[in-house]
Amino acid sequence: MTISGFLRLAAQTLTAPQEVARLLLALNLPREVLLTGFALVVVLNALLVGGMQAMGGTAGAMPLGFGPGVMAALLAMMLAATIFFMTWAGRVVGGTGRMQDVAVLLIWLQALRALAQLGVALVAGLSGALAAVLVMAALVAGLWIVVNFLDVAHGLNSPLKAILVLVLATVGLMLALTLLLPLLGITPDRMAGYV
Repeated sequence: MTISGFLRLAAQTLTAPQEVARLLLALNLPREVLLTGFALVVVLNALLVGGMQAMGGTAGAMPLGFGPGVMAALLAMMLAATIFFMTWAGRVVGGTGRMQDVAVLLIWLQALRALAQLGVALVAGLSGALAAVLVMAALVAGLWIVVNFLDVAHGLNSPLKAILVLVLATVGLMLALTLLLPLLGITPDRMAGYV
């Protein structure tokens, strides 16, 4: 995919997320491609978060002092857990999405997140206030996209059910992180001020 093709699909994801979701699912990407895409977005996001922190920003929501390898491992764990919980939550509400369906859509969403982080980093050099507005816009757009993606991935035909999937998945993810992060030595006092 060319850069212009990537940007066109990114713009279409904002305006017609369900069409993009159907397009991505229709590709029926093999497992190897999904794993490669997973690794790529994890590394990209880790580099961007690390770069933003090195420049003095904390917008990446990862604690300072973590090396790039640890940061990438944490991001990979978070993305894998998110894929799992969004698949599980969709099944709970009667959805039919497979884990690879959710994975391809969330991998694409993470690629868009990397693009948004890059935009925030560039704008932050000009105006902190404008960067904050861009972060809020990206959060709202991200929620809009993920609800539509979940609706298509699970065949729900109901934005309200897709919102319920998102809420259930978020609760499940938070509970899992509450149990897992202390085992990894990541405590609330270490995260304080960076989240």
